[in-house]
Amino acid sequence: MQIFDVSVHISPQMPTWPGDPPVQIERVASINKGDPANLTRLSLGAHTGTHVDAPYHFFEKGLKVDQLPLSTLIGTAHVLEIYPEERTITATDLGSLGLPSTVQRLLIKTDNSYLWEGGLLEFERDFIHLGRDAARWIVKRGIKLIGVDYLSVDSFDSKDKLVHHTLLEAGVVIIEGLNLSHVAQGVYQLYCLPLKIVDSDGAPARVVLIK
Repeated sequence: MQIFDVSVHISPQMPTWPGDPPVQIERVASINKGDPANLTRLSLGAHTGTHVDAPYHFFEKGLKVDQLPLSTLIGTAHVLEIYPEERTITATDLGSLGLPSTVQRLLIKTDNSYLWEGGLLEFERDFIHLGRDAARWIVKRGIKLIGVDYLSVDSFDSKDKLVHHTLLEAGVVIIEGLNLSHVAQGVYQLYCLPLKIVDSDGAPARVVLIK
């Protein structure tokens, strides 16, 4: 059995979406300073690093992150590599992969993953993302969970966030910020456990794949 941790490290130096709260990690009690234990205060946005988008992120009546079914977040997942000529993954790209019709969880590996592996510190605006037709293809195929290896399924300059809207309105759970650089294309068991934060539109998650 092989276990692959496809989550990124959370630190104050990591890139975050422009305008999101920065990561702050503060030691408020320290054994070295005579305290009985070490204690850390965390401050970060719900969409920091590897995280899950719940439908409530864009829909007032959508499920919140603590309401997402574990049956969607845990189970068989396909990792597929896509290297589009442009920075946009299209429905044609997805349709050419020969994905079985029974697939419910799809994780897309691109060159984005190597940004994480290279120790990226600055936010990368020109990341590979899903196109609108790709989002519609995912919904039409009945996929329940989609994972990508940067901080958004939409492009950075998207104004309407139509990819998010298309997926979340259909109840598709989105995982963003994966690092799939050490994972080969194939079938795995996915375990994605976002923090159980009440009334939240998303949450950081520890995501592992088991082969």
